[in-house]
Amino acid sequence: MKGRVFLGKSLGCLVGLLLVVILVLGSFGPAQAAAGAKPFKWPPVFRIGTSGTETTSFASTNGWAPKLEAAIGGSVRVIPVGNEVLRYVRLTEGKDFELDSISSSEVAFAIEGEGGYADKRAHPMRVVWHHNDTPWGFVVRGDSKFKTLYDLKTKGVKVAVAMSSPAMTTVSEEALPAFIGWTKEEATKNWVFVRLGSYSENCKSVTEGKTDVSYVSPISSVTYEMEAHPKKLRWLPMTVTDKAAWKRWLAVRPTTIPNNIDWGVQSAVGVDGLTSNFVYFSRPDVDQEMVYQLAKWLNENFESYKSVHKAASRMSLKLFRSFLDYCPLPVAEGTVRYLKEIGQWTEKDDKWNREAVKLEDQWIKARNAALDEAASKGVKVHWESKEYLDIMKKHTGGLPPFKARVD
Repeated sequence: MKGRVFLGKSLGCLVGLLLVVILVLGSFGPAQAAAGAKPFKWPPVFRIGTSGTETTSFASTNGWAPKLEAAIGGSVRVIPVGNEVLRYVRLTEGKDFELDSISSSEVAFAIEGEGGYADKRAHPMRVVWHHNDTPWGFVVRGDSKFKTLYDLKTKGVKVAVAMSSPAMTTVSEEALPAFIGWTKEEATKNWVFVRLGSYSENCKSVTEGKTDVSYVSPISSVTYEMEAHPKKLRWLPMTVTDKAAWKRWLAVRPTTIPNNIDWGVQSAVGVDGLTSNFVYFSRPDVDQEMVYQLAKWLNENFESYKSVHKAASRMSLKLFRSFLDYCPLPVAEGTVRYLKEIGQWTEKDDKWNREAVKLEDQWIKARNAALDEAASKGVKVHWESKEYLDIMKKHTGGLPPFKARVD
């Protein structure tokens, strides 16, 4: 009888112990229980780079960052850097950020070594999450004599050039002329390019009378300031149905998408322009478990932060998935893992993502080989040095550019 009581007590203890083990393992989730992993611990400081303080990139990130900070129990810092090339160097070489909000066009230019990126070493970049589908267009002051882009096809027009962004520089000096049917050389011969040090200066130059036309996003904080100018603003349509013009434009800026502007300052809404997606990027060497956790948090907490800024409402999984349908750049492993878990990543996605990684690797190898050759020959490495650019062209010639995947 005593043996039976002892056995009964032992079985009871064993069952109780098993229940405790099951409850403990259940609190970690199946994956962690199976792997014996500890709960993820965020770094003490999570840093996010953005463009300058007068941009939507900074304002919207500054809106949702405190919510992430409260959730992870650490510090989340938003660090504005107005110069795109400098921010790229700080992300890739300085490792000053874990995350960075950059337009996909800018990242393509960085990898391909366009403009001010030409004399910087190339580094791999990875898409983490969609930030916003930023609309862009060409703006003049409300009292301007220019009504269409083709009206600019005349001598003496003062065109703003944002030197802080090689992608924007290319728009003003090459893509805009291409749209209206001019070569870069014809534009240089006929126009006066007014070179400006920051995005904000580039925008305000129109209302301040320093330039006739500028390439501007209608959702930027500075654009709302411009909209309040006594002379107001006028947007010159990039007519979506002008197929010939768009073909010439996309030959220069292949990652942009023609569209009708549907958000931003009132004067821009309803005008044909383009979309250049801003995306949160990171490096492939950052902790991919952290990237996974961030992607999960951004999706699962969308309802809690979508109203902090209009641009934050563009961070939905639906819009991210739509962006991925034509994304030309590699996606982070942590993000891919999360998207697979929730059924938002397919074998077709695996295929194009591998191709994107391969193309990026080819560009990086070629770009850095050019830098090494120039150094070995004592050639001055500078983005305006013809001798160096010839070396770079020798290495990168034949490589296809990154461009939106349009079936």
